[in-house]
Amino acid sequence: MQTMDLPKFLLGDNTDHPDDLFVIHLDFPRFIVNFNNDDIELLEEPEGLSEAEFQTEMKRLLEEASAFLDREMERYDSE
Repeated sequence: MQTMDLPKFLLGDNTDHPDDLFVIHLDFPRFIVNFNNDDIELLEEPEGLSEAEFQTEMKRLLEEASAFLDREMERYDSE
């Protein structure tokens, strides 16, 4: 069976939450961020990282998630 090549980030929305826009991070540590209210839901515990390392990594990943969202929105607007 061939392994699926998953992207690092996915966009998500839900008609039960029409004002919310989610970005799902699929690499470690997996998480979902709601860019409507900046809530973050970790999908797994960050093992092997100190608190400082984890905070630094999350800051970087949230910046990447925000850039991903901006890029995707620009692409939707140009279509």
